[in-house]
Amino acid sequence: MFVLVRREPKPDASYWPGRRLLAAVDAVVWPFGLAMLVALTPATEGLVRPALAVATFWALLRLCGAVLANERYRFTTWWFARLVALLLLVGAVMKLVMPA
Repeated sequence: MFVLVRREPKPDASYWPGRRLLAAVDAVVWPFGLAMLVALTPATEGLVRPALAVATFWALLRLCGAVLANERYRFTTWWFARLVALLLLVGAVMKLVMPA
């Protein structure tokens, strides 16, 4: 048997002054940061230009979403910070639990 369950969409984010500007910065910085990581790798002969083109397209899509549909935009920095905090918490718990 195959059952489909439809989830409720996330509610719109609350608006506060400066949210649109920070969302625009967040939308552009992450794709270009990843493109810079690709450009800094040692073996990037044929990879830099396509990666930069994809990053530019991705940044433009994210920028449009951040500016035009700001109430639906979710910050990537906040998601990444929660992931890093979770990993740090797991590491700290493992360090406490494991015998020296």
